[in-house]
Amino acid sequence: MDSQVSNGSSLHDERITNLLLFGFLQNCSNYNFHRELEVLGRELPAPAYLEEDHDDELQTDGNRSSHFLDSEETDSESQEEIIQDIARQLAQIGDRMDHSIHPRLVNNLAIQFMNVNLSEEDRRKHLAATLEQVLQTYPKDMEKEKTMLMLAMVLAKKVADHTPSLLRDVFRTTVNFINQNLLTYVRNLVRNEMD
Repeated sequence: MDSQVSNGSSLHDERITNLLLFGFLQNCSNYNFHRELEVLGRELPAPAYLEEDHDDELQTDGNRSSHFLDSEETDSESQEEIIQDIARQLAQIGDRMDHSIHPRLVNNLAIQFMNVNLSEEDRRKHLAATLEQVLQTYPKDMEKEKTMLMLAMVLAKKVADHTPSLLRDVFRTTVNFINQNLLTYVRNLVRNEMD
């Protein structure tokens, strides 16, 4: 059985993970992929509460003509604000964790991502293997899922920092990795912040 189906991943979950990783990367300090991140931001699906607004006409008084935000759109907006807050907090932790990842591991992972013959599954396996290596040397003072999430996102940042042209590929692979391995943790993280 495909693990993407078995863990209940959906477009909504992918949007949450996209927002979380994108927000994390935006809020990290010292990175070299500003232009690539801007382009990626334009390619990602618009937040749910903005999608319908694109069709609304602007009236002469500056107000949207079609409707006020209904409760579902408001929930979506507040959820996305919460995800941005979580991403900011994780980026601060990520900046502190950044130094704990050996440059050789980042270099090796970047080389794997440069290999155009690798499938998405192979890239995900290389990311997971590198993550396992980093986890071996990392202190165990955080819960395992949070440490894995943090380190996966820090690895994505470091690979993109190493080779900015790899941002799109490493972003997609990291989102897929998170959705396959840490989706329940991410859902709970967002749900707990919303309560």
